[in-house]
Amino acid sequence: MERPKNPTATTTTAQATTTTQATTTTQATTSGTLTITRPDDMHVHLRDDDALLAVAPHTARQFARAIVMPNLKPPITTAEQALAYRSRIVRALGPSSATFEPLMTLYLTDRTEPAEIKRAKATGRIYGAKLYPAGATTHSDAGVTSIARIGGVLETMAEEGLPLLIHGEATDPDVDVFDREAVFIERTLAPLIEERPNLKVVLEHITTAQAVDFVLAAPPNVAATITAHHLLYDRNALFRGGLRPHYYCLPVLKRHRHRQALLRAIATGSSKFFLGTDSAPHPQSQKEASCGCAGCYTAHAAIELYAEAFEAVSALDKLDAFASAHGANFYGLSRNQGTLTLRREAHTVPNSFPLGPSNQGSLIPLRAGETLGWRVDTTLTGHPSHARYRSA
Repeated sequence: MERPKNPTATTTTAQATTTTQATTTTQATTSGTLTITRPDDMHVHLRDDDALLAVAPHTARQFARAIVMPNLKPPITTAEQALAYRSRIVRALGPSSATFEPLMTLYLTDRTEPAEIKRAKATGRIYGAKLYPAGATTHSDAGVTSIARIGGVLETMAEEGLPLLIHGEATDPDVDVFDREAVFIERTLAPLIEERPNLKVVLEHITTAQAVDFVLAAPPNVAATITAHHLLYDRNALFRGGLRPHYYCLPVLKRHRHRQALLRAIATGSSKFFLGTDSAPHPQSQKEASCGCAGCYTAHAAIELYAEAFEAVSALDKLDAFASAHGANFYGLSRNQGTLTLRREAHTVPNSFPLGPSNQGSLIPLRAGETLGWRVDTTLTGHPSHARYRSA
């Protein structure tokens, strides 16, 4: 399959309406640099085996910590499995593991027991449990078929203070793919928040104006992650000049007005929103296929892509808090020590990355062969904060 050149993102300036400004260390200088506190990725897919070896260094190069998604095959459903996966991540990174901490999660199923939640919390290494509606996305077949089936688990999570991380899409086949997030919020999430007001909830990778409005109106125990690709692209990117599989993700890219709502959200500086790349690697052969996988790979240039989005709405001064403070605060973590510096430097994204020695093929990154205007300085200062939770 011949891969067409990637479309160029277009952005328009959004006007901030409210400001909840966290203390930042952002410095924009006339020399063209931007320095922020070492950031966290609060939603990433690192995969396993050779793919893990190939992609984990991209995340560790920029981020001090990352909330690691559990949808492997088979999924990470127990505390024991999560700790074993954490060990594999650390081994894959080698010396880089000294400056990066994986924050683990559990995969909820209809059979998850409340006792497993308690074991997970007791490890001090597991920071959330992921709710995948069964069939909603990649490797979600073993997910939850009904919220009613995990009532005891959710009650225990609220008691233990373990956040529920939600892929918020309805799976009813009669619901249009572009409406699944809004329908999930109306039918499932709103009643859940009302029924369990003490449960901490992260609505992951939001994509719609309805999600922005819901999170802003929700109590403080509800927050959301936003990806770089949903900030930079709308659904036209999927079809510009042909079908572009490397822009296919779930939740799918939405209308222009929804992307503008996301840009307005980050421009407010609201602490309700924080960085989660949802970087999701797949072999080229599985993306460029008759039934291709969902997922955009952005870990290679995550902060550069976010900087582009924030700059488009004159909000570079908000990037530090979005990337380095809001997520840590929500999860009760200390902020990282040290900084990361971005430079204004045009550079070309590689056309592909290898996926390891087992001949899995190539990984095509977002913006492959395109030019980015920001570049991370490879010299990082400081280390991740390894304090598990801040004292109250």
